[in-house]
Amino acid sequence: MIALEMTEISVADAKNRLSELIARACAGEEIAVTRRGKPVVRLVAVKNDDTSGREARIEAALQRLSALGQEIDLDGDLKTIAREGLD
Repeated sequence: MIALEMTEISVADAKNRLSELIARACAGEEIAVTRRGKPVVRLVAVKNDDTSGREARIEAALQRLSALGQEIDLDGDLKTIAREGLD
């Protein structure tokens, strides 16, 4: 996710537009909530840890598939190759 320019919004406005601000944060925008003109909190999306684990599992599976592909000899009749794969 690419962080866009940080937007500042007052606490009062943030209360009235919370759903919109959450959607914008999920899209990668950082939003500073201000009190009396000074930033007091920053609204950002939470990094989904499940995604990084999922990506690692997918990468490992692709590496295993690539290794299997290197072991397969495709010289010959496809029916014969398919029968050998069933053994």
